[in-house]
Amino acid sequence: MSGLDKWRSKIDEIDVKLVALLNERTEFALKIGKLKTESNQGIYSPDREKAVYERVEKLNKGPVTLETIQAIYREIMSGALSLEKKIKIAYLGPPATFTHQASIERFGHSLEHISIENITGVFQEVEKGSADYGVVPIENSIEGAVNHTIDMFMDSNLKICSEILLRISHNLLSTGSITSVKKIYSKAEVFGQCRQWLVKHLPNAEFVEVSSTTRAAEMVKEQKESAAIASSLAADLYDLNIISESIEDFGYNITRFLVISKNTAKMTGQDKTSIMFSIKDKVGALYEMLQPFRKWGINLTKIESRPSKKKAWDYYFFVDFSGHIDEENIQKALEELEEHCFFIKILGSYPVEKLERVVAEVIE
Repeated sequence: MSGLDKWRSKIDEIDVKLVALLNERTEFALKIGKLKTESNQGIYSPDREKAVYERVEKLNKGPVTLETIQAIYREIMSGALSLEKKIKIAYLGPPATFTHQASIERFGHSLEHISIENITGVFQEVEKGSADYGVVPIENSIEGAVNHTIDMFMDSNLKICSEILLRISHNLLSTGSITSVKKIYSKAEVFGQCRQWLVKHLPNAEFVEVSSTTRAAEMVKEQKESAAIASSLAADLYDLNIISESIEDFGYNITRFLVISKNTAKMTGQDKTSIMFSIKDKVGALYEMLQPFRKWGINLTKIESRPSKKKAWDYYFFVDFSGHIDEENIQKALEELEEHCFFIKILGSYPVEKLERVVAEVIE
């Protein structure tokens, strides 16, 4: 037996064990899923997902990278979930957008991802039970908050059960080579984020604005001497070549997405809570609102104000802070906060997504 055959034989032996262990693991996952269904718990458990990722990352000694380990386990858990229940994920479409990519990043390929044309529709699909979970953008590190998503929480009873941080990387897609490109399709915002690169590398190309990066890829599939600025997922969907990758002018372009559902997440020890409230119109009201958080040692990570649309110059606030709603200091702080508010609404507590992981991808 040659050296090559010898090592391939070893791999074959390991594959036999891996397949058996994967099926054994899935059988246990199905038993857990049955217990969750009987007790009316959500099938997807963000707290357990976080614990699994952290554990396997600690167990990994290489040479397999942590990113690869997480991708493998994402699909293992996705496959098990798909056998437990026919789970549907509604996301802000069309297909191959960054929200679609974020949805796959969280739930894997085995579950059904449903494209919805607007944020309102995503909330509605989950509220009426046509989808189990929804994925919507909430803020971008360059462009700021997504106000439509924030406004939807005013009237919706859905909860935030998870967050996703995704590096936004723009790629130039085409059926040909970069030297043949005379026309480029994409969204206006995307052209703005890639302006410097385009001026340097394709100064004579014509820019054509379209409704989405997915639409851009779809059009380029049928045209010669053209290119689209879109995601790698769009390249796969429309069988296009990535002729230049990561052409955005700013590497630290990260979008945060929220996973919405009718269920809440359990405490992990590294959590974030989102709330919404309206303060009384008086001198020092905003200052009074901040005091309970300071008093109980709670770190605010985001404050966004939005007009109520019910009364002129009447505002409500969307706030993120560190910690879980089940923690005693947070409960006490919210009790004191409520004394200074017209209303307060708890949108959910959920595991914190590691920014370090996304930043590491940018550095690499």
